Amino acid sequence: MPAARRTGAVGILDETRLLSRIEAASFPASLYIEGPDEALKAALLSEIRFAWARSCPEAPQARVLRASESGVEEILASFHGASLFTPRELIVVLDLEGLGRSERQVKALAEGVARPSGGSCLVLVESAAESPRKSLESLRLACEARCVCVPLGRAALVAWGQRRVAREGLEVEPGLIETLADACDQNPAETFNELDKLIACAGPDRKLTRALAAALLRPVAGAELRDYLSAVATGDPAQAARRLGQLLAAGAGEGSVFFALANLVGGSLGGWARHRDLSVQLARRRPPADLARALDALYRGEAAWKRGRADVVAVLEQATRVVSGASSRGREVS
Repeated sequence: MPAARRTGAVGILDETRLLSRIEAASFPASLYIEGPDEALKAALLSEIRFAWARSCPEAPQARVLRASESGVEEILASFHGASLFTPRELIVVLDLEGLGRSERQVKALAEGVARPSGGSCLVLVESAAESPRKSLESLRLACEARCVCVPLGRAALVAWGQRRVAREGLEVEPGLIETLADACDQNPAETFNELDKLIACAGPDRKLTRALAAALLRPVAGAELRDYLSAVATGDPAQAARRLGQLLAAGAGEGSVFFALANLVGGSLGGWARHRDLSVQLARRRPPADLARALDALYRGEAAWKRGRADVVAVLEQATRVVSGASSRGREVS
């Protein structure tokens, strides 16, 4: 093990330096991603997966695991395992805090992470929390690199939008991304989601214009969104469905609603929450196992929509029923 790794001198990179490194196909053997900005984490993971697929065509797809479901043995087997057909892989481990209750498991994973083999890249992602989870510090120190995702300023948010557009090979009208960021109150999650809508609707000329943005994007009234989330948190699926319909009819972005719903559930499981009081209310009403299943179903449903495999309104309606408690088993929405 290199001396720097033994002394815990982990390389702390901001997202710009990390992206410059992976774009040069210089992937760290292990990367720890943490911090309060979940939208930035998702965007960063998307860029990492894109860069990996480009630089590693023999194994372009990331293997995505959840720490509490897979366990240390499967994570390390994926990281250390290799074959003649896939000598290296990208492994992404979500919800890392699921291991935090077991000091023995955290220690075992840290020891395995500190001994990389082959050319695989292991990305460990810790969900947002109100304070650092001290139980995971040995894992942070065991990783070759670490990135703390904090809320982006306007300039950084615009730069991310420009990067996303360039990745898709699109031409954007000057000032459009700045206008989009301002219209979303410089909220990364809403900005990224609205930009994804624009990209999906780009015409044959591959251009994003202000006219297209004006036709597609509408402001979301914060009070209306909170009313919808309140109905979900209090367990009134009928009222939640009505308020969802009102939101969408008023022009609310589907991506913004997805983010708000995921943030509500994530907050009830201990993560950062925009509406902390509503997340607490939901946590008191639903057991953690149900909430975890509902959050997983929500993520799967959003992925199905973005891949064109499901109608977005139907997915949101089902997700609303699942989270509000109409389906106590937390069925998948994909």
